[in-house]
Amino acid sequence: MGIMVTKQDDNTELTNKINANLRTKSSTMEMDDKDFIGSSEYLKETEKTGKFSWVWAVLIVLAIISLFVIILI
Repeated sequence: MGIMVTKQDDNTELTNKINANLRTKSSTMEMDDKDFIGSSEYLKETEKTGKFSWVWAVLIVLAIISLFVIILI
């Protein structure tokens, strides 16, 4: 036996008001087309991968191996 459930949308007026408000806000907002990837300010604080990046690869491989062992046990 199952239970029939229907969704009654009692807040359609409120939903329509919220949607209209969001549409007006999104149309009035100015969109900045700035792409900070090539910016020197964006790249100033970043560093290149160090000489110990192989440690991350080993940890990822060990994590995958441990997942396989956990699943098989």
